[in-house]
Amino acid sequence: MNQQTPLHFVFYFAAPPDKVWEGFVSSESNRIIFTGAELEADLKPGGLMNWVGTGTDGKRSIYVRGEVLQSEPPKLLQYTFALGSSISVSRVTIVLVPESEATKVSVTHDQWAEDDTGYASCADGWPRIRLKQAKRSSHIDA
Repeated sequence: MNQQTPLHFVFYFAAPPDKVWEGFVSSESNRIIFTGAELEADLKPGGLMNWVGTGTDGKRSIYVRGEVLQSEPPKLLQYTFALGSSISVSRVTIVLVPESEATKVSVTHDQWAEDDTGYASCADGWPRIRLKQAKRSSHIDA
């Protein structure tokens, strides 16, 4: 099966890796970043990683579902990614590296099926997540 081009982004946050890590995995951060969605995560290999909320029908809805592949706080988080009930599953790898006055965050979102309709929204979404994360990080004491 053909795959779409991997998405790759590099961001810098003026905070130590443990604070940046918390920004990716804490419930509070995820509610802000994902406009109210709750992160339900068991951050160990094989654990679930789901963003959930209330659907238009008022019932619980899974917006994004995944499974943790690797988790090495505060350095590496890798998980599968599928929008809602989509059968297309891609992979997200987040690597945090301390630098002199910041944390470098490399995000690779790959293994996209050629027909995965989530590709365009994620290509647009990762930079938006970075902006929201940066705004939040600027309020954290490093």
